[in-house]
Amino acid sequence: MLELLARLREVGVRSMWVACTHGLFVDGALRRIGGQSDVTEIVCTDTVPIPVEARTPKLTVLSVAPALAEPCGVSTTASRSAPCSTECRW
Repeated sequence: MLELLARLREVGVRSMWVACTHGLFVDGALRRIGGQSDVTEIVCTDTVPIPVEARTPKLTVLSVAPALAEPCGVSTTASRSAPCSTECRW
């Protein structure tokens, strides 16, 4: 990822957003990416837990719960109550 950011800088990109589905940030990668001044935000899903101590203020973690629950007829909001179904409608 850091190499990609470097290549983008070479072609004149001044501001970057990093997005991934599964945030497998190893060996301090999240801090290194977040430490880049031209990286505005890092977005990933909550499919892989990221310890609080490893997070950076630039990190946004999106929940996949609504995408997984909706086909099963399960509500993920407190304001709406849907019947719990054991059969998914996939």
